[in-house]
Amino acid sequence: MDHETTPAGGRRGRRFRPGAGRQHHGGPLAYVLLGLAALLSLFPLYWTMVAASTDNTRVTQSPPPFLPGPNLFTNLKTAWQDAGLGAAMANSLVVAGVIALTTVLFATLAGFAFAKLRFRGRNILLLLVIGTMMVPPQLGVVPLFMLMSDLGLGGSLPSVIFPTLVSAVGVFFMRQYLADALPDELVEAARVDGAHSLRIFWSVVLPVARPAMAVLFMITFVHAWNDFFWPYIALDDANLTVPVALTRLSAGYVRDQSVIMAGALLGTLPLLVMFVVFGRQIVGGIMQGAVKG
Repeated sequence: MDHETTPAGGRRGRRFRPGAGRQHHGGPLAYVLLGLAALLSLFPLYWTMVAASTDNTRVTQSPPPFLPGPNLFTNLKTAWQDAGLGAAMANSLVVAGVIALTTVLFATLAGFAFAKLRFRGRNILLLLVIGTMMVPPQLGVVPLFMLMSDLGLGGSLPSVIFPTLVSAVGVFFMRQYLADALPDELVEAARVDGAHSLRIFWSVVLPVARPAMAVLFMITFVHAWNDFFWPYIALDDANLTVPVALTRLSAGYVRDQSVIMAGALLGTLPLLVMFVVFGRQIVGGIMQGAVKG
């Protein structure tokens, strides 16, 4: 039996909180609410599939169809060819993958520095980083476009990647996580053993920050994949990402809504596949990081 020492030096039995370590189960109402939330979350995806599987006449009728039609693969093929989604998906994969990787790396480095390193001006620099989140990105579009043109990157994928190699949100997120999850004693012990800052980052910080890094990677990848505003301005017709390429389906006097929905479905599938493949590891990492001994 575990004991704890009293102020007088004696030992007494440790008091356990009722239900500590016990697995809790929700009641029927909780499962009903979770089921409704799941259905509401999946309904937009289901409706996109239904609209993509019908023709333009049927999808615009009132009431609209609620069951899939026979034209799904035909519309998917049309959207794939008309929008050039093969090249667009490859471009989006490169852009989103590079942005997500660099954001995770640089944000973790900066978060470690702001959370655990002591240097002059640390708080002021952190406030400046947070302050950049208050500036609307639209204000920097014109000078950023001119800068990319002067560097000879106009119209290419690097013009989208370089301005977003790291984000202030990612730095602040990793700083807050490491401030709580990484004990100061662990860092000091590594320094006593002779480890320098980069060695501490590689051997101590990365294992502790892995759950938060996985979450930040997923969020950044999804945001970069769905980004439309800056890629629409910066890229030319030879280097389109998926959101920009889908605008080709809206060209013309008569818009085929079923083909547009088919293109939207194709653009969403890579994100769904990523979440299905890595979702369990990300959620498991979050729960592992949330449990404290």
